[in-house]
Formats: sequence, C-alpha cells, structure tokens
Amino acid sequence: MGVLGISIYPNHSNLEEDQAYIQKAHDYGFKRIFTCLLSVDGDKEKILHEFKQTTRFAKDLNMEVICDISPRILNALNISYDDLSFFHELGVDGIRLDLGFTGLEEAQMTFNPYGLKIEINMSQATHYLENILNHQPNRQQLIGCHNFYPHRFSGLSYDFFLKSSRKFNTNGLRTAAFISSSVATFGPWPIIEGLPTLEMHRNLPIDVQAKHLLATKLIDDIIISNAYASDVEMRILSEINREKMTFNVEIVDDVSELERAIILNEPHFYRGDVSDYMIRSTQSRVKYREHSIAPHNTRDIKRGDIVIENDLYKQYKGELQIALKDMPNSGKTNVVGRIREEEIFLIDYLQPWEMFVFKEWN
Repeated sequence: MGVLGISIYPNHSNLEEDQAYIQKAHDYGFKRIFTCLLSVDGDKEKILHEFKQTTRFAKDLNMEVICDISPRILNALNISYDDLSFFHELGVDGIRLDLGFTGLEEAQMTFNPYGLKIEINMSQATHYLENILNHQPNRQQLIGCHNFYPHRFSGLSYDFFLKSSRKFNTNGLRTAAFISSSVATFGPWPIIEGLPTLEMHRNLPIDVQAKHLLATKLIDDIIISNAYASDVEMRILSEINREKMTFNVEIVDDVSELERAIILNEPHFYRGDVSDYMIRSTQSRVKYREHSIAPHNTRDIKRGDIVIENDLYKQYKGELQIALKDMPNSGKTNVVGRIREEEIFLIDYLQPWEMFVFKEWN
C-alpha cells in the first residue's frame, strides 16, 4: 500500500521550520519526503551540512527521503552516475532524476551498492521507461514519480496522466504523484499558482485531489508538493480511507434516524447489474424490509444526490442509491443527502461490486 508524503525545500527555508514540519507530518502518519538540491551556490559546505541534518532528523523518524537532482547539480558537484556515494553520505534513500540519461545508465544505477532507490520522471511522452527496462534494471530499486507544475494551466492533462501512469503500473513499479496545499506559500521556484501534477486538481480541496488519485488505482504514494501544508490538511489526508472510496455527504435536516443509519452505518457496494442512472446499494432493503420509511423530501433528483426508496416503493423500500443523472421523482423516493459538490465527479470511478462509504460532511 502506498504512503503519504510532504516536500521540503532547504534552499528556501530554514532548518528549524523544516524539522518542525517533518515532525508534524510524521505525527499524522506521513512516511516519505520529497526534497531537492536546487543549488549549491554560496556556502556549499553550510548548505550540505544543513541538508544532512534535515535528512538525519527525518531518518530518525523512519521517514523515506528522496532527493531530486538536476544534471546541473551533478556537474557542479562533479558526480558521475556510476558513483552515488555522495548521496549515500547525504543520508537519502534515493534520488529522483528529473532529466535522465539513455536508459543504460539508469539501469546500472539501480544496482548501486548503497541500496539507493532510482526514481524516474513519469511525466514524459517518450519510450524512456521502456529503454530502461530493456537494459534489465533491478526493478526493486526502480520507482517513478510525476512532475508538479507551478504555472496555471501547465499541469498534466488527465488523458496523458493515465497513459503515462499505466506504463509504470502495468510493469509493477511503485508510483507517486503530487497534490497541492491551498495554504502553503512556497515551492522550489519563485512562481507558484498551486503545485499539482494534474491541472484539474489546481483548485480542488486537497483531500479531493488525493481521493481522485486513489480512485485511478494507478498511484501509490501521494505527496504534498508545496510547503507548508496546514495541520487541518494533513489531518484530513491522514483520515482518508485507502481501502474504500469515501464520499463526504451533507445529510438533509429532516432525515430519519433509520435513514441516517442506512447512509452512515450500513455496508454499501455497487450492485453488479449496472444502470446509467444510479448506483444501487441494495442490502439495506433486505435488512429493513419490516421497517417503515415515510415519504419526505421527494423533490426531483439531481446527479450526486443520495436517495432511499420509501414505503410507496414496496419491495424496493430501504434501498439506497447514488444518482448518476438528473431524474424526476415519482414521490416514492426520499432525497436524504448529497455528495459534496467538489467530489461528485468521483462517483464515475466506482466499479460494479466495489464497496464504498459515506462520511457526514459539516
């Protein structure tokens, strides 16, 4: 199962604030850190000393640290792909190659004697991965991670994201992508208009971004790209159910206790005989067939509504449904809640027989 991660940028922050952020993330169950050596201009020894201190602090908390490296930094530090001892001494668990080599070098790097992970850029429309795999790398040490995009409208298209992610997923490689905090103030570069992998995520709440990545079933690790995310954002992410799709719902005021119990406490799964109009969860109608569900709130049904059939629907009484389309209401259906507007699109990711959960959203 994948993990949650944060990002830190030592070139733009200070040691104490970074360590406080790392500690907070650890306390919320985050397991990995993305960082980068953007520059060693100035006091190189001081920069590297503080970088090592931060890495050691993270490692003491059993957090994995992957360091993004550009060819310019490799040249500045006089580092060759066949000698990664520098990064071992930095204390990192792996290095991310934003710009790679020919494929042969990456494959050879996966056999480095220090056990460093070699993370490659997933956001590329090339045969880069295939070139590496053709050179027989140590697949246990090869992982992938998408880019993030600070410029509005420059993030990945969803179709391209799917295509590039599937290459890694079908080859059994661990994957990662970035989500963006709405309160964080900086990243690696001066311009920051959000910092997501997917452009469609730029203005979405952080938990919806994460749930969408999980819904694709293509991404293992989810990393907050900008710093510093808030306590609330980290808590919400830490509470996401990675096992079942969880929808935040607003429940109507006049819902009965039985209806509330059906929504929040009963197990739900997407019935296998698929309809264009609704996702049906039918076990509650069996369990509560002897109970009364009086008609109320029988307005017309909108996509994203949660409905329960009332007494007038006879043998269907007690069945819960999620509306996939707008529909007229015959008066036999109670509208008992509505999925949070920003995540209604996630209902399209549910598959037949897949279990799902509702969580009351205040």
